[in-house]
Amino acid sequence: MKTEMDFEDLMDEAYGLPNGTAKLGMLEEAARVADVNGMEEEAYEARSEIVETATFCGYPMKALIAFSWQLGKFDQQPERYDEETLMWSYKWILGELSSFPEVSRDKMMELLEDFGRRFKSFGYSERSYWYYRFRISMDLGDLEEAGTSYTKFRSMDRDFMSDCEACEQDEIMRYWILVGEDEKVLEAAKPILKGRMSCAEIPHLTLSEILMPLYRLGKINEADKHQAKGYRMIKGHNDFVQSFAEQMDYLARTNPAKGIDVLEENIVLAMDHEDPFAKMMFYARAAQLLRRWADESPGYRLRLPASFPYEGDPGDLPKLADYFAAYAKAAADKYDQRNGNQHVSSMLSEV
Repeated sequence: MKTEMDFEDLMDEAYGLPNGTAKLGMLEEAARVADVNGMEEEAYEARSEIVETATFCGYPMKALIAFSWQLGKFDQQPERYDEETLMWSYKWILGELSSFPEVSRDKMMELLEDFGRRFKSFGYSERSYWYYRFRISMDLGDLEEAGTSYTKFRSMDRDFMSDCEACEQDEIMRYWILVGEDEKVLEAAKPILKGRMSCAEIPHLTLSEILMPLYRLGKINEADKHQAKGYRMIKGHNDFVQSFAEQMDYLARTNPAKGIDVLEENIVLAMDHEDPFAKMMFYARAAQLLRRWADESPGYRLRLPASFPYEGDPGDLPKLADYFAAYAKAAADKYDQRNGNQHVSSMLSEV
């Protein structure tokens, strides 16, 4: 049987690794060792780290499972565990919930209110509550409520429990994208693009998000530079499947051959991805790209992974596009049913 020393060794090794599957596997083994040996505080520590690592390397379901355990333990013995660690985990989970259409709108709002109640009881600012209300409202397509929450959180001072400035700025960008204000998108992106704001995922996310606003404004040369730089930063990384979709959306209009490279190089990440929203967007943009590529290069056979669940001819690009489109539209219907609107299906209007 592995012991407490084994736990410490596993955690030390995990802390020395960058976010990714190797680190996540190490943390999961540490949690198992702690569970087997009845080391509850150590198991709590390991799962706190699992929530963060899984969130930022593309395994949201693993994060949700670990957080459920963490929250249950905290509520059983709140005096035994650190509430600050719990609330950071809670924030990351709130950012992932909407990706799962089986999580109802009511449940999301219930958890958001629970988060806000806990934040207040621990003496923290309400700013994070309003920020996550802003994010969840965008995810649900309630853009009027998102605007109200945006005004609220922006009126409050940041504190040590606030998300990093770069992440917040990227979410503000997303808001202006959703309401169709491309000039305001570019204005919000300036501090990120100029290098004044950055973090582990910014500007990685930003450089793909900015492509279509730039395209619509006719700034193709600038967009091309961001596309090339952005793709170098995210290529092969599991946490950026939705960014690959944004790259394909742009490249389908400007350089379909390059878009096919993005599709072929990253489909293996999308096909088994834990985030169903990111997978839906990847499949939707793949469908658009394939239809354009079929016109330019008839007879091209798409390189698919051997395990890809498609029984048709990969050289029949229109039918392959239909396969991707059908998957994306079926997924969008689930989100629309959950959200009570057509916000998500409207994002796929060209599919």
